[in-house]
Amino acid sequence: MTKNLFFPAIVVSVSIMFLSFAKANNSATHSSVSRDSSSADSALIIHETSQAEKLFNGLNLQSLGLSQTTVEYAIKGYQKLVDSGLVNNSQYLTIVDLSQSSRNKRFYIIDMENNQLAWNTFVAHGKNSGVDLAKSFSNNLNSNKSSLGFYVTKSTYTGKHGLSLRISGLEQGFNDNAEARGVVVHGATYVNSGRAKSDYMGRSQGCPALPENEYAEVIDIIKDGSVLFVYNPDSNYLQSSALLN
Repeated sequence: MTKNLFFPAIVVSVSIMFLSFAKANNSATHSSVSRDSSSADSALIIHETSQAEKLFNGLNLQSLGLSQTTVEYAIKGYQKLVDSGLVNNSQYLTIVDLSQSSRNKRFYIIDMENNQLAWNTFVAHGKNSGVDLAKSFSNNLNSNKSSLGFYVTKSTYTGKHGLSLRISGLEQGFNDNAEARGVVVHGATYVNSGRAKSDYMGRSQGCPALPENEYAEVIDIIKDGSVLFVYNPDSNYLQSSALLN
């Protein structure tokens, strides 16, 4: 009887040893993969922050009203979009900083290839987003509000505002109705340096409208597939944006 039990006992012992070894090896492999993934994510964050810091300091963007945090957010989303292949014109990154007063020059075009500020001017926000400061945002039709998030510019056309630039909102629930709403980049008489001396800049129906003497040149620079980022430190957007999280 003892002999009959001896062999099965050896088989069971060997099996347990094998399973234990396999489990330990798998755990070590999984741990290594997790560490590698974590390291890659950390490296990406460090790279984005370093690039943002370099641009922020090198272009003295603080003196022009931008915060380093805004630039970091912009570059993070820009890089994800470039990596995804959705960007045809990766040279330019446009930031519309709606955390600032409408009387500030809060429209910035950054030349990412040459580390230069290509343009800085005034820009309107939607009339139902606020008076001087934009505080409320919407993706809804007929809301007359600005929509936050990342866009990619498209083609130009001539409409009721003259030369205009279509923009495609890439963030579901935040700006993906932009084309259906007719939100475009265009020129407007109510956006100019004279209005900057009043209580607030003229406002649009949700479009990032620009000064009439500048908009055509701006559109020519950023058209056909560059990134445009409309920013405000809105907690709902910052916590929910897939491009920032």
